[in-house]
Amino acid sequence: MIGVTSDRPPRFTPTWFIDELNYAGRENLDPSHVARYDAKEDASAASEVALLKDLGLTRESLVVEFGAGTGQFTVEVSPACAQLIAVDVSPLMLHQLQAKAKALRLSNIEAVRAGFLTYEHIGSPADFIYSRFALHHLPDFWKAVALDRLHRLIRPGGVLRLWDVVYDFAPSEAEDRIEAWCATGGDAVEGEWSRAELEEHVRDEHSTFSWVLEPMIRRSGFEITDAEHSQDGVFSKYVLRAA
Repeated sequence: MIGVTSDRPPRFTPTWFIDELNYAGRENLDPSHVARYDAKEDASAASEVALLKDLGLTRESLVVEFGAGTGQFTVEVSPACAQLIAVDVSPLMLHQLQAKAKALRLSNIEAVRAGFLTYEHIGSPADFIYSRFALHHLPDFWKAVALDRLHRLIRPGGVLRLWDVVYDFAPSEAEDRIEAWCATGGDAVEGEWSRAELEEHVRDEHSTFSWVLEPMIRRSGFEITDAEHSQDGVFSKYVLRAA
């Protein structure tokens, strides 16, 4: 049954842990942004599901998605797996996701309000973990902690698909590369991503360099079996296998 679970309480964390809601990004807690998100962002969900099928996804698979957002990938992968646990810290995003799932009569989705650091996994380990444009919300120390937690909840040989804003260039290139990216933004937030929104991402969020993130990935127990970096050096897609 689709719904925010009441029997999956968030994990107890020490008082020195960050509150992930404070790091969710201003826009993801803004009703007007959430309402127009699907018009702004194409998750390439169909091609992502096809990739996971090539990597072994079946109707018997358990998938956990972190940063599920409005559910673009969620509703696409739901018919291709046995169970999908959609995790997000934003109640507004989860509300949109639930509405989609209900409209499509998808019954194998469990929506959980939690984050990388507070999600409490129950039952069999995940076969697949999916995360797109979510890990960058965490500072680097917490990225490493999050990746370690993901490794703990996936089965040996399971796949983590990670897609995010990851800077694949040298620090000496940063000013030119980031300026070129920001220049691709438009003028109005009502359309596609605006320059102001891209600048806000760089200034206020926590995207890191590929050469910082990739050692974290390996240290957490994943093997990088495929890495694809965009030509502008701003986006990276990874296929990771749990050792």
